Amino acid sequence: MASNYKKLGEYISEVDKRNSDLSLGEDDLFGISVSKEFITTHANLVGVSFDNYKVVNNRNFAYISDTSRRGDKIAISLNDKNKNIIVSSICTVFQINDETKLLPEYLMLWFMRPEFDRYARFMSNGSAREIFDWECMCGVELPVPSIENQRKIVHDYKVITDRIELLRRINENLDSICKTEFKKMIENSKCEKKLLCSLSNVVYGKGLLTTELTDEGYPVYGGNGIIGKYSKYLYDKRMVIISCRGAASGKVMYSEAFSFITSNSLVLEINNSKDYPFEFMLFSCYQTDFISKVSGSAQPQLTVDNLKDVEINIPSNDNIQKFSEFANKCIEQIYLNNKEIDNMEKMQTLILSKLSKEVA
Repeated sequence: MASNYKKLGEYISEVDKRNSDLSLGEDDLFGISVSKEFITTHANLVGVSFDNYKVVNNRNFAYISDTSRRGDKIAISLNDKNKNIIVSSICTVFQINDETKLLPEYLMLWFMRPEFDRYARFMSNGSAREIFDWECMCGVELPVPSIENQRKIVHDYKVITDRIELLRRINENLDSICKTEFKKMIENSKCEKKLLCSLSNVVYGKGLLTTELTDEGYPVYGGNGIIGKYSKYLYDKRMVIISCRGAASGKVMYSEAFSFITSNSLVLEINNSKDYPFEFMLFSCYQTDFISKVSGSAQPQLTVDNLKDVEINIPSNDNIQKFSEFANKCIEQIYLNNKEIDNMEKMQTLILSKLSKEVA
């Protein structure tokens, strides 16, 4: 153990408080995701009594010790909801004994590091079930700098997180504005029905192994967004993408210029690049129709043939041009915001990676 590292067991203690008085109910019940957040549970709660559920006080932690069914992640989170909540009795709940020595927010940053996930998976024991038990958690080693340094690290990370959340809200608002204007245009225009395949050439993306992904290069789009980077690109212009495999099948996205699009997506190769903003919004509004064409249960998928008979309402060229000029400004700002988000997320990763170098 490095000289500035401490065992976590020196700072934490397990908590086993049950909701025996039923003061907390269904609205206070949460699960824990591998993205390390408390999330609303999707369990069937009909006839369930909440008296045996564990209480997680504000600023306490909870985690699921069974790591065998969660890929390479351990489900753990800090309750920062400013209220007490309840979780399943299978969860382990713990608290920090003295927050003047170790901040919960600083410890949560340590848990968010991919190195911690790898450590937890490695230390999990058992055969049929792999368990990161309380003894393993107490054996975690981490640097514990001065409380002032901890506060600064937490503050710096929060500033970046808040900026990312703001940019995402702005993007959602811009997208909503575009869709509202698009619907107004369709409602107030004399439209002509055309087949989707007459507007765009619909093709599959190219196959790419996950082992070929890198940290540098051009963005690679899978069935649910960017999954990594690659040294080559398929398209030098933005493209409209429809996810065609998995749970996200039918979802409409758009790519950056100079990108690689995998075979988990259909690419709508737009005939006139000037109409890109219009076509993106057009296909976004028809997302429900695309999803209705998805087939398969074990592996949902959408094929080129599924889209051949999809009819689209098309307004006049003048209206298309006017909308495209308006929407392009919104889309360009969304693109710039996404670039900034990407840079902000890299800064977050850098902060997390430097935690192991902190001195007491």
